[in-house]
Parts: sequence; structure tokens; C-alpha cells
Amino acid sequence: MKRKYQNIFFILGLALLGVMLAGLDYRQTWQALQHAGYWAVAVIVLWAFLYIFNTSAWMIIIRSQDTPADRAGRRISFGWLYKITVSGFALNYTTPVGLMGGEPYRIMELTPKLGPERATSSVLLYAMTHIFSHFWFWLVSILLFIITKPLDSFTATILVLTAVFSLSAIWFFLTGYKKGLAVRMMTLLGKIPGVRRRVKGYVESHKEQLDNIDRQIASLHNQNTRTFISVVLLELTCRLCSALEVFFILSVLYSSVNYIDCILIIAFTTLIANMLFFIPLQLGGREGGFLMSITGLGLTSGAGIFVALIVRIRELIWTALGLILIKIENRRKT
Repeated sequence: MKRKYQNIFFILGLALLGVMLAGLDYRQTWQALQHAGYWAVAVIVLWAFLYIFNTSAWMIIIRSQDTPADRAGRRISFGWLYKITVSGFALNYTTPVGLMGGEPYRIMELTPKLGPERATSSVLLYAMTHIFSHFWFWLVSILLFIITKPLDSFTATILVLTAVFSLSAIWFFLTGYKKGLAVRMMTLLGKIPGVRRRVKGYVESHKEQLDNIDRQIASLHNQNTRTFISVVLLELTCRLCSALEVFFILSVLYSSVNYIDCILIIAFTTLIANMLFFIPLQLGGREGGFLMSITGLGLTSGAGIFVALIVRIRELIWTALGLILIKIENRRKT
């Protein structure tokens, strides 16, 4: 990626990170950190391991696209891809509409190594799989709730609606995997007034490249079923392991913590947060999700606020680290 584009991503992320830091109550934050003690450190370190799952899934996708005559994916080191993964998620956290920041950054970083078509298809595939695993995670969580919790009519209605939504989304993504997504997305954008003419011109001039990207997307599902399942399972495992974050934090407040409850808390919170994907750092939505899910399981509202605050601190630290890695990569290339 050109140095000026790296600087643009870095400055944009830094500015939005500054806005989020300005909104923190530092006295309350310091008190929460003191109360959490070494568990706060455990929460931050945990995500160093969780990003390994994300990087591994993306690496599998990249290498699955290699042909016998072209081993470009083998020349990409896991350490370098790990840095790009962390930075990409940092930009997703700070950018409104989520994927508008991290995915273009990843494509630009990969393009010199893989070419624009493979870089775009691998990033799109990973983004699709990352989102796709969310819906499976919510379905698994619904099953866990039914098995372990009593149901009333209101809760049952919410679970049914969530299940229908998740199954519909899974069907949509499976269709996208089978037929490709690039041309379909551009066709959808072409129906928006104001950009219709530009999109139509772009599709006409880049039809071959878009078709190649779609073929590469479809090949992962149609020809490499085992690889596809491996990637989805890695991402799903990452979701299940991320409940350790809530487990660690609640261990500060309670002598015994149910891990299944932690999974349910993460599931409900991510559902609320993803419904508010257009808000940078999902500010407010994530906190509200934690408060609602934790009190809904019979715990105190204070526990919900405490968990939300520690998680927000962790997000800010890893976002800052991701932005620093962008700058380090920039200097290394220079």
C-alpha cells in the first residue's frame, strides 16, 4: 500500500479513537481497572490469542486460492498477516459502517503480494465468513438457552425471531458463496440513485475482474468444502472462546461463574451491537447489550456496567495497538 493511504487510515483511526477516549470517565475507568486487577490484564492478553483464530482462518483462505504454478500465498508470513488482521479490526472498530475501514485497508496491503483480484476475493471471503459465523454462533446460543433456561412467551418469541433472521442470513450467504458476491453487490449498488451511472460504468469496464473475483469466492465453497468448513469452525470457535472475556470479568465479582451464561451474554450483546453497526466503536449499543443480557440472566446492573467498562477499555487498547501497527508497517516500508 502507498504510504499516503496508510497515513490516511492511521490519521482517521487516530482521530476517532481520540473522540472515544474523550468520552471516557477516567476516574470510573481507573477504579474499574483497580478492582479488576490481574483479570483486566487477562482480558487484554486473551485477545492476542483470539486474533490467532482470525488470522488462521484468513491464512487458510489465502492459501486455498494458490495454484500449483503460483504459490503467492506461501510467501505471506503468519506474523505479517497477524499484524494486518489486528490493524484491520482496529479500523473496523473506529469506522462507521464497520467494514468501510478495515476491509479496504486489508485489500490495499495484500494487493502488492497477491494482485488486486486475489487480494479482493480473499478479503471478501474472510469478511463473509467472519459475518457468517456470527449467525451460526447465535443459533448455537439459542439452543444453549433452550436447554439451560426456562422459557416464557416473550423470550420464546425473541428466540424464534432471532432464529429466523439467522437462518435467512445463512441462506443468503450460502447463495453468495456458491455464485459469488462481487457482481451481485455492484448490481445492488447500481440501483441506488446518485451512484447508478458510475457503478454501471465501473461494472462494464471491470466485468472480467469482477467475474474472476466471483469465481474465486465460489471455488472455496464449491471445490474446497473441507477448507470452507475449517474456516467457519475456526471463526465459530473464536466466538465461543471470546466468552472467556466475560468469564474473567465476572470472576472478579462472583465466586462461581457459569460459562454457558457467559456465552449467552456475548451472543445477545453482539446481536445488539451488530444491529448498531453504523456507530463507531458501537458506542452505547454494546454497553446497553451487556446491561440487558447480564440483568436478564439474574445478575445485577452493576455487574453489567462493570463488564461493559472493562470490555470498552480492552477495545480501546487493541484499537490503539492496531493503529500503531499501521504506523510501524508504514515505517518498515519506508
